Amino acid sequence: MAEAPATRITLLHRIRDIADSDAWAEFATMYGPVVYGFARKRGLQDADAADVVQDVLRSVARNAERLEYDPKRGTFRGWLYTVARNKIFNFLSSQRNRARGVGDDGTANRLDNVADKHEGQEQEWELEYQRRLSRLAMDSVEGEFQAPTWKAFWATAVDGKSAADIGRELGMSTGAVYVAKSRVLARLREKVQQLQAEDDD
Repeated sequence: MAEAPATRITLLHRIRDIADSDAWAEFATMYGPVVYGFARKRGLQDADAADVVQDVLRSVARNAERLEYDPKRGTFRGWLYTVARNKIFNFLSSQRNRARGVGDDGTANRLDNVADKHEGQEQEWELEYQRRLSRLAMDSVEGEFQAPTWKAFWATAVDGKSAADIGRELGMSTGAVYVAKSRVLARLREKVQQLQAEDDD
């Protein structure tokens, strides 16, 4: 099970040292999936999205020594969104300039979408970020609950199964399944808020 990541400000200070492989691994674990998911939503294929993630990480590494977090200038997440958006735009621009097969206007359409829908992109970026925080929160708090409690939560909240069915399967009353789900959700909300606050501080 993954541990919760360190405070983002602390992590940003640590990645200034390019040799701090633990900090870079943690940074990539936290933000790599966000960039990847965002790139895929912009229409990039798996390998291309993975390349964009690497490009973004290289950009962060090139600028790491100069990273001075100043909340007045915006959030780090906002800066990273801009870097990711620009890398995707550059990738799609380069695809547009390559020779295309007859009828291949998919890249042109994706490029037009990237250029025209910044507001929607910010919402998609935020959604990818929230998904990542949720996953980190789940990984972090799962060990705080007994297995039946976690299974009851997962089956009802994630898999969408009925509380009655899960209760029978786990030997719990329907009410106990609802209580388990409620307890886990409350803890997850708390953990997500904590992770969000660490990023926004």
